[in-house]
Amino acid sequence: MSQPSRIEVLGEHEDRFDEILTPEALAFLARLHDRFAGRRAELLAERERRTAVLSAGGSLDFLPETRAVREDPSWRVAGAGPGLHDRRVEITGPPERRMTVNALNSGAKVWLADFEDATSPTWHNLVSGQLNLVDAIERRIDDSTPEGRRYRIGDAPATIVVRPRGWHLDEQHLAIDGRPAVGALVDFGLYLFHCGRRQIAAGSGPYFYLPKLENHREARLWNEVFTFAQYELGIPHGTIRATVLIETITAAFEMDEILYELREHAAGLNAGRWDYLFSLIKSFAQHGPRFVLPDRATLTMTQPFMRAYTDLLVRTCHRRGAHAIGGMAAAIPQRDPAANEVALTRVRADKEREAGDGFDGSWVAHPGLVDTCRTAFDAVLGERPNQLDRTREDVEVTAADLLGVQRLTAGLPTEQGLRSNVAIALRYLTAWLGGSGAVAVFGLMEDVATAEIARCQLWQWQHHCTRLTGGSLATPDLVHRLIDRERTVLLAEGSDPALVDHAVRILTETSLGEDLPAFLTTEAYARHLVRVRTTA
Repeated sequence: MSQPSRIEVLGEHEDRFDEILTPEALAFLARLHDRFAGRRAELLAERERRTAVLSAGGSLDFLPETRAVREDPSWRVAGAGPGLHDRRVEITGPPERRMTVNALNSGAKVWLADFEDATSPTWHNLVSGQLNLVDAIERRIDDSTPEGRRYRIGDAPATIVVRPRGWHLDEQHLAIDGRPAVGALVDFGLYLFHCGRRQIAAGSGPYFYLPKLENHREARLWNEVFTFAQYELGIPHGTIRATVLIETITAAFEMDEILYELREHAAGLNAGRWDYLFSLIKSFAQHGPRFVLPDRATLTMTQPFMRAYTDLLVRTCHRRGAHAIGGMAAAIPQRDPAANEVALTRVRADKEREAGDGFDGSWVAHPGLVDTCRTAFDAVLGERPNQLDRTREDVEVTAADLLGVQRLTAGLPTEQGLRSNVAIALRYLTAWLGGSGAVAVFGLMEDVATAEIARCQLWQWQHHCTRLTGGSLATPDLVHRLIDRERTVLLAEGSDPALVDHAVRILTETSLGEDLPAFLTTEAYARHLVRVRTTA
């Protein structure tokens, strides 16, 4: 396959990959890297410095130097593009071929095609995902199972919004001038190059969800990328629309500033609840037991510090003409009627709360939850596409409110919560190493975000030797015994021993400061995965 000499494709070639990895597309990626990779590296270094300050006992507050942006009532964002005015139900999932059809046909208004948390970053998944998006827009997907079930896109598909990887992740399968490419620029660049004009011609546009931003300077970089890329490809300025996931504790203090930096392209903010909890735990891990959180199942959005975060998000968005999109309902339908009713009742209550609080829409992880979510928002919205007119002037949130984990209404962590974290982390990691990024575990659709919560809570509880309900302590010895027990269960269920053992090593050897996706794309991981696949 011919390609610019500066760019080396290290991943294996598969059927039709040359349709995505064209010389022109790769040259476009090289121009993006020339312009923005250096600034991206500087921003990642700033992240490290800020992390060091927090680890040394520092805290967070709203930025005094950007007070004028927050207090200026006059500015607004670009808002919704074609096909994005009504977002009452959004379904998420990796851009696998059948998931693409199921999501577009689900009845949701938006499909988040996820190259990040729900995608295991194998070369096959990343490039075939781009192919599937092109085929979806061109209506070329026509897939049948051996059992005769046919998958075709219907007449009223959901609007596609692509989530590229975060700024921190590299793409080891693609080298530019001998260095790994920036994962975010690869995912964004390939989609915009191949699908931007196609989406405009189809009456929609190139829309993106931006993950893992930690401050407004990182949002500014994305805005510069959008401006440059549109000019390079001859796309009118402002055609791109971006929704930012507020899923780090630092970004929660800069919501206004993030929207301001992206105002020419911004459509909204999303409450990425699971990564937000992970970020909170990781950021204050060295601050002692007062930041130890109880079981994930008890960390609902009704907890005061989480309610402060979501109320502030709605108020910020609606003051600026931006959509406020609620968090993930990770439940999946159950075969047992009683269990299914329990799951649906929880989802219904969660979505009714979000709609009542002023959100314009919310996320689900499974087509079977679309109706439940839509019904909750229909009851509030009626025929209106959103509730941007509800500005929530009643909301006043302080730094103490966002950091107020001491006001939790939940109790201590439990032994069941400890066992659950071990089981979820090991099962998810085993599946991810095998190439699956969205995995059903114990009735929930798990992805990297939930696996990260499980992993960091295990670290936090044993690091502080946290007392559990019943009086026992979460010691390293107890955690390792539970890991060994779950390993035995997985092997008895027929899981691949090499993948299970590698998952155990990741869970026991990575530090809290290491991001799992970043770890899984390092050269050391790539070498080990080759050995895993060779011996599997």
